Formats: sequence, C-alpha cells, structure tokens
Amino acid sequence: MHINNLPHHLQQRLRAELKPGESITWVGQPSPDRFMKDGFKLWLFFIPWTAFSLFWIAAASGFQLSRFDQGWDLFPLFGLPFLLIGLGGLSSPLWLRRKAHSIIYAITNRRAIAIEGTKSIIVKSYLLGDIANIERTEHQDGYGNLILRKEQYRDSDGDKQTRRQGFFAIPDVRLVEHLIESLARTNQE
Repeated sequence: MHINNLPHHLQQRLRAELKPGESITWVGQPSPDRFMKDGFKLWLFFIPWTAFSLFWIAAASGFQLSRFDQGWDLFPLFGLPFLLIGLGGLSSPLWLRRKAHSIIYAITNRRAIAIEGTKSIIVKSYLLGDIANIERTEHQDGYGNLILRKEQYRDSDGDKQTRRQGFFAIPDVRLVEHLIESLARTNQE
C-alpha cells in the first residue's frame, strides 16, 4: 500500500511522525474483519457472564415483571451493571473492527512504526537495529501477524503474562517481514 491510499487524516498523522531524512518504505493497515477475530475469543467468557446476569435479574424479580411499587422491586436492578459489562464484552469484536480503521503500520528507512488511536494517539517505534527475533504468523491467503517485540509483565494476580507488539492482521505478511529484515541488515552495515 502507498501512503496516498490512506485516508487524508491518517496520511497527515503518519507524516507528522517522520523525522528529518526518514522515508517510508511500506505502509499498511490491518484488515478490519481479521483484526476483530480476536474479540470473538472473549465470547467464551462473556456469553456465560451475560446469560448468568440475565438469569440473576429474572430470578431476583421472581421471574415476573416488577411494578416498582415496593422497595424489593428495585433489587433486580443491581444486576444491570453486570449485564451491561456482559453486553460490552459481547460487542468487543465490533469495537476492534472500528479500531482497525484508525491503525497505521509503516516501515521507514530507520524504523517500524505502529500508530493507533483517534483522540489520544499511541505511537510505537521499533528501531530496525534492535529488532532481533521477528515472529511471523501467516495464513494460507498471506494475511498474518508480525510480532516485533514481546514484553513480559505480571498481571494483578501475579501471574506472568506476555504482551505481543507489532503488526497485526496485515496482508502479505511475509513481504513485510523481508522488508524489515533487509532494512535491519542495511542499517547494521
């Protein structure tokens, strides 16, 4: 993809991040349909969560519509926050699909860049000389993920987790990997 194929506001955002003497070698965006697929994994948690929330609200109301003329009729409403959390989780694929439209991936002659966000912008730079172990996941049609950095951290329970950073759901992932590797070799010489 060429930078001119991006929407105008994303072109401006990318150009604003370039340093003097930096030129774009490749630019792309994730496929919205493929990017949202990770959200469906959350459904394994949120379908039972939402179903239980609905059951709890129904059971708390005695499986009938409340008239709200007694104090106890308000009790089932305590389940509403849990139901809203469940519905939010079930809609996560739609949020991810929308997010994909605001993500830009680029490779320059100096680094790989991932820019995302609409109001607040997050820019992740991966210097080509520092990229050592690229991990590529490729599907039969050439789409895939390119992991450029892995970060270890501990979650709230103290369990060790890995955060993967890079380019996700991009077309022709093998070509992008070769571009990064060849630019990294050129920068090392």
